[in-house]
Amino acid sequence: MEGVSEAYHVPYGVRICGKLDRFALRGALDRIVARHEALRTTFALVNGEPEQRIAPVTEAGFALLEQEAAGEELEAIIAAEAREPFDLEKGPLIRGRLVRESEEQHVLLLTMHHIVSDGWSMGVLLRELSALYRALREGEADGLPEMGVQYADYAVWQREWMQGEVLQRQGEYWKKTLAGVPELLEVPGDHTRPAEVDYAGSFVPVVLDEELSGKLKGLGRRQGATLFMTLLSGWAALLGRLSGQSDVAIGTPVANRGRGEIENLIGFFVNTLVMRVDLSGMPTVAELVKQVRRQALEGQQNQDIRSSRWWS
Repeated sequence: MEGVSEAYHVPYGVRICGKLDRFALRGALDRIVARHEALRTTFALVNGEPEQRIAPVTEAGFALLEQEAAGEELEAIIAAEAREPFDLEKGPLIRGRLVRESEEQHVLLLTMHHIVSDGWSMGVLLRELSALYRALREGEADGLPEMGVQYADYAVWQREWMQGEVLQRQGEYWKKTLAGVPELLEVPGDHTRPAEVDYAGSFVPVVLDEELSGKLKGLGRRQGATLFMTLLSGWAALLGRLSGQSDVAIGTPVANRGRGEIENLIGFFVNTLVMRVDLSGMPTVAELVKQVRRQALEGQQNQDIRSSRWWS
């Protein structure tokens, strides 16, 4: 279906100002691919079953294209680069395009497939790119720690851990939490819901002033809740008001990196947890924030069973 592939792309753009050392940039990108097995991984079907294949460091490098462009042509390149499909079997599942606007103006476009990456991973990549580029340009050691574990190591560990009592406990939690959950939230829109998902999306920025932000933080502190929990409470109340429904289920992304060993790994860890909010009985703001706080903490304590299905 058109649009499905790019829905799983993780694109990012970096503007580079000043004189660029192309040798150092290419070397830094190659080093990142060498460090992270996930970026050397492809997925093939063997007898109808998916199988991951990790290429050796000697056979894998960063796929970087270079060209010149500016203005509308650059904008078109950015859009096309984000949409260009990946071949999961042949790879690579990370690529880049360096666009030269002028002698001291460049744009580096980086795109990863979601199967080997997530938003947190892009932050890891950019931090390592900065450290490696600086070190190569100045002829110094990069100072990055050796990789103690790789993504596949963690996947195997979690599969072995997610058994017995742990599996039963988390499974029972989600069965109880999601029992009878409404499939749709009927929010009035300005057009009819399409028969098929078209994967066209956007975002609307919202800016809260300093005074309101301070009051929201204070409200959360009084209930032992984070700002995220407080804002989610308000969002649930709004959705309930618009839909006329008292049972509101909201999907929220979590990093799913509960162990220090995987904080600096590139890979697909992100998870989506369901926050089910009960608005019946007209709860007060304090009661609502406390309920959302409990849902968020319990959901994170039982988040592994959902992500483990991707590795089953």
